[in-house]
Amino acid sequence: MSFTVIIPARLASTRLPNKPLALIDGIPMIVRVAQQAAKSAASRVIVACDDPTVQKACEEHGIEAQLTSKDCACGTDRLSEVVNKLNLDENEIIVNVQGDEPLIPVDIINLVAEILKKDSGLAMGTAAIRIRDAEEFFNPNVVKVELNKRNEALIFSRAPIPWNRDLFAKSKESIPEDLGLRHVGIYSYRASFLKQYPHLSKSPLETFESLEQLRALWHGYKIGVEIFNREIPPGVDTFEDLERVRLYFGKK
Repeated sequence: MSFTVIIPARLASTRLPNKPLALIDGIPMIVRVAQQAAKSAASRVIVACDDPTVQKACEEHGIEAQLTSKDCACGTDRLSEVVNKLNLDENEIIVNVQGDEPLIPVDIINLVAEILKKDSGLAMGTAAIRIRDAEEFFNPNVVKVELNKRNEALIFSRAPIPWNRDLFAKSKESIPEDLGLRHVGIYSYRASFLKQYPHLSKSPLETFESLEQLRALWHGYKIGVEIFNREIPPGVDTFEDLERVRLYFGKK
């Protein structure tokens, strides 16, 4: 299976300044992410960055990097710019790996690419894991997803979905087993969809929920979802996260 990984990287970060260049055991985090992605079945790994210092850091470690506009509103816009810039084949499968996940499992990268390989009717693929407890289910920072019988996304929401009317009328301390699905923020796309993405208008739901994948559903594109059966290490959002990952690589 041939696919391309593109890793969007924005230098500015409110919680962790210059995050892509933060050193993890002597190597910039963005390079660590690219090295992890290269362990997948991808035929090509590209960093899509908005600053020449990030591009230089990647190239010094043998990582391909493309400079993109600082005006990209989101990671998908950055991917779209690279796909158009390189004029990638319409049928090429692109996997978006976040630039702050140096511990991302290789299996999940291959999994979301395989979704599009198996079904030509899908524009996007993504993953989900089972929600473990009520606290997670009711947390608005945890994005939930509901599927149809073909494992296609019906809706993504920060709200607790699906709402079990009778059970929650009695108690909100527990959730039924195998009910809720937590969305995992990794995506695969067809290059043809990414070329169209900048021309798609925002949807009201996307604005309300602050979830860009709702734009695709709003415009009628199908998103396939696979359930990943292992825990996924969290990404690096804060200095404490960075220290935890540094400790992991130091022990490794």
